[in-house]
Amino acid sequence: MIQRAERFSPNSVEKDKAILETVGAKLMAAGHQVDLVSEEAEYAPEQYDRIMTMGRLPETLAKLQTLNTINSSDGIKNCARCKLEEIMRRTGMPMPPREGVHGYWLKRGDAAAQSKGDVQFAATKAELEQKIEEFKARGITEYTVSAHVPGDLVKFYGVAGTGFFRYYYPTDDGDTKFGDEQRNGAARHYPFMIETLQACAEQLAKAVGISVYGGDCIVDEKGAYSIIDFNDWPSFSRCREEAAFAIAKLIKN
Repeated sequence: MIQRAERFSPNSVEKDKAILETVGAKLMAAGHQVDLVSEEAEYAPEQYDRIMTMGRLPETLAKLQTLNTINSSDGIKNCARCKLEEIMRRTGMPMPPREGVHGYWLKRGDAAAQSKGDVQFAATKAELEQKIEEFKARGITEYTVSAHVPGDLVKFYGVAGTGFFRYYYPTDDGDTKFGDEQRNGAARHYPFMIETLQACAEQLAKAVGISVYGGDCIVDEKGAYSIIDFNDWPSFSRCREEAAFAIAKLIKN
């Protein structure tokens, strides 16, 4: 089991470690030998029959490229926002429009967010252009832009092929990474088709190439949703025990 470098776990280092430890405990209880290593440490992955990885460093993905892993190196690479957006468009996923009247979201496109500054809200086009220049000054030349969509922000978590799928409203429990959820205000709990979102998420997971996934979507007052984020192996902090059981099941199968 490979633990994610801390730079890729902003405000979530212990949560990310906890899901790996919980999965490991379930596998050990079933009689398996399990080792937990940091992707920043020395290790020899080829000696293991199965590898579970939360790693995102380029050298980690290169090292695991030809090995039997959950998630795959290619799938993890595909979660970089520019690649992800391309896949979502190609597969017809519901996405926010590029233009709107409620502001814009600027997101780092070459890698997962590593700090609050990697995801920026801009109220106007002029502010957006200013923030793009700030990105470039930081050396970030790959980025995505989408219009802000009013509605309920919903976080979802899944383990493909196991039937496990859960969703939550972060403004209900106040558990947040950067506080960006507050931009949409308190959830109104607009009704929507959960089964349709699950099917959509499973389709996207397959297209991206990962099995353990999480994401965010916005549900509007008519029940339509737009997926605004999708990533490899979240912390599952709201449903850790259930998720760990599903991941362990995936590995054993």
